[in-house]
Amino acid sequence: MDNQSFSYRHIGPKEDDVREMLEAVGVSSLDELIQQTVPDSIRLPEGLHLPEALTEHAFLEHIRELADENQLFKTYIGQGYHGTILPGPIQRNILENPGWY
Repeated sequence: MDNQSFSYRHIGPKEDDVREMLEAVGVSSLDELIQQTVPDSIRLPEGLHLPEALTEHAFLEHIRELADENQLFKTYIGQGYHGTILPGPIQRNILENPGWY
């Protein structure tokens, strides 16, 4: 397989790669690695109770339903400031400073 292809680089390590990494750090399994590196105080006592994974089509349908609940509101940001004096240093160093964005 081409090691520069998208799928090779982004799908995750292969079983042989995981085994080689575990040998390099001196543990026999991922569970042992987690037990040695993640403190008990921050580990959950039991596994997560997650719903079944959605297919791509089901997820798109779900996200569309959520998006349909969005409401559009008129924004009044900046209204009421006409005619006020804005000191030059504030305008240059805060509003026009590209470092802020």
